[in-house]
Amino acid sequence: MNTADAKRVLETALICTQQPLTVRELRVLFGDELGADTIKELLGELQDEWVRRGVELVCVASGWRFQSRPEMREYLDRLHPEKPPKYSRAALETLAIIAYRQPVTRGDMEDIRGVTINTQILKQLEDRGWIEVIGHREAVGRPALYATTRQFLDDLGLASLDQLPELQSPAQEGVFEALARAEEPQSELAIEPAEGDSAAAETATAEASEAAPEPRRGGDLGDHDPAQAIET
Repeated sequence: MNTADAKRVLETALICTQQPLTVRELRVLFGDELGADTIKELLGELQDEWVRRGVELVCVASGWRFQSRPEMREYLDRLHPEKPPKYSRAALETLAIIAYRQPVTRGDMEDIRGVTINTQILKQLEDRGWIEVIGHREAVGRPALYATTRQFLDDLGLASLDQLPELQSPAQEGVFEALARAEEPQSELAIEPAEGDSAAAETATAEASEAAPEPRRGGDLGDHDPAQAIET
């Protein structure tokens, strides 16, 4: 099979699938006759060929996919004028803390925010598929350890946690605001101020920003490394 035909096969598979495809899955299209490096090279060429179109080929945490470019969103929204799901300031703060400080317990989050975290906030983020329990800390009560998921990265259009926005000016830009403005092809984060959260927001923003952008790793993680991108 020549290069043109191989790219045509890849292009067709990626356009027709509803989920991102890994390089390993794409190799199945060719009976494993093409190596991973060859597949990646062809994908790179496809990216270049689509650069001037309204759709782009990107690599996210779960694999490769075609998606509309951010500048096309305002036009596409006219076809389905539905309001994006809204998340309270408290929910976005909690999500930001988990993203930048994972793995963390509910107690860790409450220490950073300075207020009690409503159970419904964690449930909302779990139901959305953005966070999950990856283990338990060896402490009194064995509290659950929370981390972000690949779905979280996919929805933000990221391949790994390393691509999260850096916190350069905490006083002007909170963690939750940085996440809310991140390019998100599948859904749209919207901040909905929650009553009584303004003071907590300032505290959480300042304290969470002191954490290094890199997620913590250690024995608590076990085999889970959310920042590790899959084979793409």
